[in-house]
Amino acid sequence: MRQTKQLTAIIEREGDGYVALCPELDIASQGDTIEQARNNLVEALELFFEMAAPSEIEQRLHTEVFVTRLEVSVG
Repeated sequence: MRQTKQLTAIIEREGDGYVALCPELDIASQGDTIEQARNNLVEALELFFEMAAPSEIEQRLHTEVFVTRLEVSVG
């Protein structure tokens, strides 16, 4: 039976497309649209979990990831 895991996706515009990053595993993908970048990241993550040894998953997986906004002084 397959299980599911909740992970974070950070998607940002880069040039003419988008880059999607999963910070918990430091895995990224890209696409021409936000949805394509997201779907490609899901596929990359599923392939990683399918192919990686349990020890590699344990080593790479960061279980505490915090995404927040910061206010900084510039200039």
